[in-house]
Amino acid sequence: MKLNARYRGRLAGEGLVVVIILLALVGGGAWWLYSHKNAMDKEGRAFGKQMIESLAVTHDLAFFQNNLGPQAKLDYPRSQQEFILSKFQELGVPSQPIKIDESMVWESQFFEPKGYFTAHLNYPARGATLQIAISHPVGKWQLDNLTFGAAPER
Repeated sequence: MKLNARYRGRLAGEGLVVVIILLALVGGGAWWLYSHKNAMDKEGRAFGKQMIESLAVTHDLAFFQNNLGPQAKLDYPRSQQEFILSKFQELGVPSQPIKIDESMVWESQFFEPKGYFTAHLNYPARGATLQIAISHPVGKWQLDNLTFGAAPER
């Protein structure tokens, strides 16, 4: 009887070790998912702001071209990209700081982030609104869509 009780105690201790290891793995996985989501949120917000600045302030064609998503490359061929940037150049540089409304959403709880940004641009002669949509489907952030509207001259 004494051997049987010791054997059962050892099995209970081994089971406890397995439970602790499983809890540590689940906790570590949850921590990684939440920290990854927070990092992606920060990166997405930074990319959205950088894209708005590249278009409206620095008029950077290379940044615009290099960060278009596959559908956006079809929607905005080189001539359209140049046309868009020429409109920004005609207006000049908006007053700083630019007011930007930001919204990050997730298609699933932790993956497939998308960002929606609306920049309220104030130029000397008129106001304008720039809306962009970004996503991070595979390896990097990309511009999916762009809408620009200028108000009539003041």
